[in-house]
Amino acid sequence: MQTAKALYGKLESDRNPYLRRGRDCAKLTIPTLLPEEGSTGGSTFYTPYQSVGARGVTNLSSALLLSLLPPNQPFFRLVLDEQALQEISQVPGAKAELDASLASIERAVVREIETNSFRVSLSEALKQLIVTGNCLLHVPKDGGMRLFRLDRYCAERDPMGNLKTIVIKEDVSPNTLPEEVREIVAAYGSAHGDKESCELYTVARWDGGKIYMHQEIYDQIIPGSEGKYDEDKSPLMALRFVAEQGSAYGRGYVEEYYGDLNSLEGLSRAIVEGSAAAAKVLFLCSPNGTTRPRDIARSNNGQIISGNAQDVTVLQMQKYNDFRVAMETMSMINERLNYAFLLAETAIRRAERVTAEEVRLVSAAVERSLGGLYSVLSAEFSLPLVRRMMDRMTKSGKLPRVPKKYVTPAVVTGVPALGRGQDLQKLDTFVVGLTQALGPDALQHLNISEYLRRRAAALSLDTTGLVKTEEQLMQEAQQAQEAQMMQSTIPPVASKMAGAAGQELANAARETTEPTQ
Repeated sequence: MQTAKALYGKLESDRNPYLRRGRDCAKLTIPTLLPEEGSTGGSTFYTPYQSVGARGVTNLSSALLLSLLPPNQPFFRLVLDEQALQEISQVPGAKAELDASLASIERAVVREIETNSFRVSLSEALKQLIVTGNCLLHVPKDGGMRLFRLDRYCAERDPMGNLKTIVIKEDVSPNTLPEEVREIVAAYGSAHGDKESCELYTVARWDGGKIYMHQEIYDQIIPGSEGKYDEDKSPLMALRFVAEQGSAYGRGYVEEYYGDLNSLEGLSRAIVEGSAAAAKVLFLCSPNGTTRPRDIARSNNGQIISGNAQDVTVLQMQKYNDFRVAMETMSMINERLNYAFLLAETAIRRAERVTAEEVRLVSAAVERSLGGLYSVLSAEFSLPLVRRMMDRMTKSGKLPRVPKKYVTPAVVTGVPALGRGQDLQKLDTFVVGLTQALGPDALQHLNISEYLRRRAAALSLDTTGLVKTEEQLMQEAQQAQEAQMMQSTIPPVASKMAGAAGQELANAARETTEPTQ
């Protein structure tokens, strides 16, 4: 059987071109995302002459993070299949009760993700995907999520893009390993000359709907490291930003705009260095003049010296027009990159009067450009994460077992969220157009409850306790009718009581005025 180290070395040749390209892209954006081989904490990294790349990567990763893991709301829904839905609809009240139970499961999964700080690891993973196009996430049995850069793992896929093999390489200190593993290090490590660190390999193989995993150190399988998982509950997620057909790896978003970033880097460097040279002030004195250079060098500000002004000149580069061409080219490249990295505030035209509607339209157009980016991430991250978290929480007793045959998770962020935004816009356009064309009386033909339900669904809003149900509306109408009936019976009774009271008062007054005999 081939060792993990040999398998890793075999798969490295396919990975190296993507690794080299990823490092080139990182050099123009955030060099620390994928450093050169052998880099340590004390290494000096290349400093770009422009910040557009770094700012764009940070902005784009933040936009994707808010879309994939929106705060305070589930990013998925548990959906019943049609057969189960038809059977449940025949039982009164069962559908609402089941929806409430599924909603509680969704909130529990999201709460578990937030509690374990998955958002921090995902933010770093998105930066890796944008710049290098690849990263590996590991979701263990408990705790948070772990990230592996492209230089720490190799992958193998079949022609359909399905994973077949993943090999992870880690440099670990022997002191952090369990006792039984340290015994292997003590027995075999001396032959390799490793004292401060050793190479730990993790191998995962996909076969027949199962994933078989084990760990090796010094070509020896670590006892107790073997494990088996269902394919749809994998703890490993090899993510790609742009999937490439026939390849085990993906391409990054920065690579698509590498030409603009590289051109901007060269122009920025030329202008910075040229500006530094132009800022240097040099005085030239005529060798045949009467003004002595020593007097100019030693004189203070405002001091009077003897000399001729024609003998002294200031050295100038006379490169203003050349710098102007470079600056105009930089502005053009900056504008293209602002659109590419969703920097909407710079994509909005500069004018004295820019309406709020124009800002909204530009921002929406920029967000829609993300549509193609969500597809791969939804398939390779969102759904596997939900399945893995539900399996992990079920085994730990935090969730009841959900029948996979009837209930399936469905992602409601990314492309579906963009679709809901379009539905909301169409719904508002329909209502506004209806009132403008036919007047406010046309709203009587609308089903207000259905309108509220669709609008809340388009906004992914839970209306429980917010919007009144039909039963509540009927109960309030009945109470209002009863109150009106009571008010209609009060005036006759009150007038009769007032008349009787007035008669009694009149009789009493008459008796007091009659003389006594």
